[in-house]
Amino acid sequence: MTGSVSLNVTHEDAQAIDDCWNRIGIRGDTSCPLLVEHIHCRNCAVYSAAATRLLDRYALQQDDQVHAWATVEAQVATRSLLVFRLGEEWLALTTRSLVEVAPVQAIHSLPHQRSRALLGVANVRGALIACLSLVELLGLPASADVAPGARVMPRLLIIAAHGGPVVVPVDEVDGIHAIDQRLLDSASLSGPQASAKYTRGVLPFKGRSLRWLDEEQVLSAVTRSLT
Repeated sequence: MTGSVSLNVTHEDAQAIDDCWNRIGIRGDTSCPLLVEHIHCRNCAVYSAAATRLLDRYALQQDDQVHAWATVEAQVATRSLLVFRLGEEWLALTTRSLVEVAPVQAIHSLPHQRSRALLGVANVRGALIACLSLVELLGLPASADVAPGARVMPRLLIIAAHGGPVVVPVDEVDGIHAIDQRLLDSASLSGPQASAKYTRGVLPFKGRSLRWLDEEQVLSAVTRSLT
């Protein structure tokens, strides 16, 4: 939020300060005995102390205003979402289900995999974690080839499923963003993307459509794929 801070000094503030420079000083009848020594009121400690007091009052008023602005801004609810890409589609998932974003590493297939979505297991810091395909779970088309020269970095998302962490490969991670809850509340609930599996809505984000996934439905689908 931007804007100028009001530095108006109230009448009570002015009355609390002895403005002797206006009565017996350089702007008054010049009868102040200290003028002989200081020549001008601005050189006097009394004048300096009064100026400091006024400046302190300004600073206090400014601090109060800034605090009020901060309080208003804090009242604007946001939700933290992880934004990532699968193929040509950008998706978002609430960060409370995210454990970590890790570099891509080898995924080892299993001889008798239980579902098409189960890709195998990945070794994450010595622990074997089940690896699932969100592309399969969400019914998305296979990932398209990356354009030559494009700088993308595939990642592994480690998410907290009901039975323990699972690994999900994604083509690109945009980052974690605090999205205004009002924008999420007004997310579109119609159209091809909004009617897709496990979708809470579709909203505009950085000039593209962002599909906001229903966390509970996704995690339930993950659990079903592992049982």
